[in-house]
Formats: sequence, structure tokens, C-alpha cells
Amino acid sequence: MSAEIMTLNVQDVTPIRKVIVHIATSADGYIARPDGDLEWLTSRPAPEGFYGMNTFMRSIDTKALGRKTYERSLRMGAKFDSKNRYIVFSRHAPPPDAPSGVEFVSEAIGPFVSRLCSQPGKDIWLMGGGEIIASFLDEQAIDEFVISVTPVFIGEGIPLIARRHRHVPLELLSIERFEDGLVQSRYRVQSYLG
Repeated sequence: MSAEIMTLNVQDVTPIRKVIVHIATSADGYIARPDGDLEWLTSRPAPEGFYGMNTFMRSIDTKALGRKTYERSLRMGAKFDSKNRYIVFSRHAPPPDAPSGVEFVSEAIGPFVSRLCSQPGKDIWLMGGGEIIASFLDEQAIDEFVISVTPVFIGEGIPLIARRHRHVPLELLSIERFEDGLVQSRYRVQSYLG
């Protein structure tokens, strides 16, 4: 019996892309105030490297977000450039003035994300908000969370994940503490349980 040696060119192998939620919360678990205000977060001085965000941005080429986050981003002056693919999940028709390069999707999350992850490319950033994160989580379509807990209580707001009954175990991959008190935890989503 002869052994066959198979040689693979690394460039020919397309690793499976990951869906990563990279997001900041208040110490009491909110991603924004009830009206979507982020002043409690954006008024903080950003350290060099912006909590690893610059490195993270180089690891992704697709940004997925919900319709409310998309609209809030536009109001805050966000630019949707051609360097990344932007996917907005929405139950409504795309607005006529949507920037070119922004793709609106109304199909089921699970099958769409499976197809997206099988395509060549870098990782996918699920930006938010809480409703779309919950929907992705419920469809088992999130691989990792990077949660930056900001040392401030805001009392009420939009939760990181919309509240529904679920049990999703996480594996802690790393923790980093920054000088200003922000703590960033990276988790891998383990197998989903009812």
C-alpha cells in the first residue's frame, strides 16, 4: 500500500469566514440610550490603536447591520465607502437614496449568512443593533463576540442583545484591560442550546 502525499497551495484554500460582533457596552449592558444616543461612548478620549479597532478593521471586508443601526449611522454622518461590502438586514424596501454599494437583504438570516461565509473573503462584522444581533444569535449565525465594557452606567437603553429566552454558552478567548478602565473580552460562541 503506497502513501499519497497531497500538497495544497495555501492560496487555493479559502478558510471559512467568521461573523464577529465587535461592540461596546456600558457597564450595565447597554449599547446605546433608548433614543440611540451614544454620547456616553463617543465623548471618551480614544487611546492609540482605538482599543484594537484599527487591527480589527483590517481583518474584515463586510459589515452587516440592522436597518435602525444603518439609519442612525447615516444621521451620525457615516460614510459607506467602496472598500467594504455593506449589508443591511431590513423587512422594508431599500430607500431610494441609499448609497451605492449598500445591499439591502430581506431574506432569512441563516441561509444568507451560510452562503456569505462560504464565499472567499475576510471576516464579517455584525455591527448591531440589539435586535439584529439577537436574530443572528437565534439563527446560530455568530461565531465570536468582542465586547468592550465601558466603565459607565447609563441606567437604561438598548440592550446588547434583545431579550428572549435563550441559552448560548460562550468560551472566553481573551481579556484585555485598558488604562482608562475599559475591559475587552473576546468569546467564541459554543454549541447552541434551546
